[in-house]
Amino acid sequence: MESSDPEPAARPAAGPGPVESGIHAESSDPEPAAPPAAGPEPVESGIRRRRRARAGMAALTLGALGVVFGDIGTSPLYAVQAIFTADHHAVHVNQAEVYGVISLVFWAITLVVSIKYVTFIMRADNSGEGGIMALTALLQMPRARRAAAPVLLVTLGILGASLFYGDGAITPAISVLSAVSGLKVAVPSLNSLILPITVAVLTVLFAIQQFGTGLVGRLFGPVMAVWFTIIGAIGAVGVVHHAAILQALLPSYGVAFLWTHGAVAFIALASVVLAVTGAEALYADMGHFGRSPIRRAWFLLVFPALTLNYLAQGALVLAQPRLVPRSNFNPFFQLVPAWGQIPMVFLATFATVIASQAVISGAFSVTQQAVQLGFLPRLTIRHTSAREVGQIYAPAIAITMFVAVTAIVVAFGSPTSLASAYGVAVTGTFILDTILFLSVAGLLWHTRARWIVVGAACFLTVDAAFFSANLTKVIHGGWLPLALAATVFTVLMTWRRGRQIVTANRQRAEGPLRQFVEHLGADFPVRHVAGVSVFLNPNLETTPLALRSNVQTNRCVHEHVIIVSVEVERVPHVLEAERFRPETKIIFSSATGEPLDRAAERISRITIRYGFLDEPDVPAALAVAAERGLLDSGIDLGSAVYFLSQIAIVPTDSPGLSRWRKKLFVAMARNAASPARFFHLPDNRTVTMSGRVEL
Repeated sequence: MESSDPEPAARPAAGPGPVESGIHAESSDPEPAAPPAAGPEPVESGIRRRRRARAGMAALTLGALGVVFGDIGTSPLYAVQAIFTADHHAVHVNQAEVYGVISLVFWAITLVVSIKYVTFIMRADNSGEGGIMALTALLQMPRARRAAAPVLLVTLGILGASLFYGDGAITPAISVLSAVSGLKVAVPSLNSLILPITVAVLTVLFAIQQFGTGLVGRLFGPVMAVWFTIIGAIGAVGVVHHAAILQALLPSYGVAFLWTHGAVAFIALASVVLAVTGAEALYADMGHFGRSPIRRAWFLLVFPALTLNYLAQGALVLAQPRLVPRSNFNPFFQLVPAWGQIPMVFLATFATVIASQAVISGAFSVTQQAVQLGFLPRLTIRHTSAREVGQIYAPAIAITMFVAVTAIVVAFGSPTSLASAYGVAVTGTFILDTILFLSVAGLLWHTRARWIVVGAACFLTVDAAFFSANLTKVIHGGWLPLALAATVFTVLMTWRRGRQIVTANRQRAEGPLRQFVEHLGADFPVRHVAGVSVFLNPNLETTPLALRSNVQTNRCVHEHVIIVSVEVERVPHVLEAERFRPETKIIFSSATGEPLDRAAERISRITIRYGFLDEPDVPAALAVAAERGLLDSGIDLGSAVYFLSQIAIVPTDSPGLSRWRKKLFVAMARNAASPARFFHLPDNRTVTMSGRVEL
């Protein structure tokens, strides 16, 4: 098969210190300070600045509501329902058990979300970016890589990203299906239409991805603000009518339930965790809004609203136990007055579409990061906004997710059945986030060992309890996200390992650049032609295969030759001031050491650095480099010809990868996106030269 030119080389970012290398362990988002008052105008100016700062913070907080909290905010639709309708060991409707499970729900949200993620893990950011890929990138920083452990930790990070894909396929399915299932409560006769309506909603959701979510995104915040306000108000009304349910906030009820109910309590944990699905999104989406807006939105609105709603659902179950055995049992919708159930179905559907959108957008972002970090081949990624770099669309991922989500909805058919498949991947991600966070704290922040042990004891105990409880779901559907994650993990690790082998073999085939130039006149009689040629190559010390092929085939070299290496650093963005790293230029010479031709200039070599969230644009970057004097003066980049090496990858019997993984790598490379498009090269000035590399 054939694969065109080099994947951008991913390498750790070198920097003098934590700030320069993009690690902010305990920084907070500062409020802009007003200058000291020196008269009416300075005071007024300071007031205006403070007002603008408050308005900006309010806008970010509202935006965070729309993007960050969609998943966890729609969990009340199915979490309590799943607890009381589990096929095996369902919780009984009595005060001890209801108080116990509601207490577990509240303390799960408190410990996992409020304490672990919002208070601690969100302190670990990579230049403001969060998520498991950001943690993985941090552990590849130079200071962390001195230890042997990060090799294993990076693998765990890739496993966590794979689990994210497994979770991402189920989240839209269970969220939208749960919302539409509210029709069973409001209008039971429409039960047969629930699946078709769900599939139709999902079809529209995935169809609009290609147009971008900028306009819709501005609606997300207000809609979710309305959503949390309403579910909080409904919950408050329920709590007022059954104030005794407030006792469930005491941790003693949860502990007593776990202690006295054995297997029933253990199985219940598998459903309780549904209340905290989406917690990782708080961290993953931190780069969009910052730490403070997410914290404020959580503690001021989301956390209180969720707590009130879960308490009210528990009170409803106790007050009306006859509802539980019914096929249309759903305490969320049964909290709503009859006149408001249909509007609530529409609002819930909209809210779940928002939750699904966040997961889909997250899948696009994780895919882009995986491509840039070298775990996936180049994929077609389109930017859907001229202003927001984070708004992207990956057609291959969108199509794959749509097929998977639709198949899951049709196969499982109901939120209750889907709940049995949901949670395994989420809790696995929780464990991996904790391990990687504690590793960052130890390797990069040099936190004392005793505090690492305390953190591990507290967080991993909770995470492991949830994960082990969800393992009981494996035979009832929990195998699905694990199978999806295993497939993705195999793909990511196969591409990474295959790329390492191909890169090493390619460098041997290319040979040293200086040796090639020194023997140029003796081995190949060449002539120099006017113009500029640009060769993309991952290694500046070896001869680009396209350059070697051009000399051997066409017997000519351009007057100005530029060899470009694109490196992707382990930080989200690289500053423009640090974009370039020029290398020593090489003079064209003969075997005797004399210049070949007075008109022949030099081979300029330059490295262009990008962050894993930046978009590589080689022609634009070279134009900037020329303006800064990093390239030969007087060259005309507007007519430069770009050369790519199109290599035929030939599987062999050599060790390194099994035969079937080599075939998988070849298939992935064959379907990689065009490097010309990936690097934004001009179609009419791009030439591809062939080569051959063994795998």
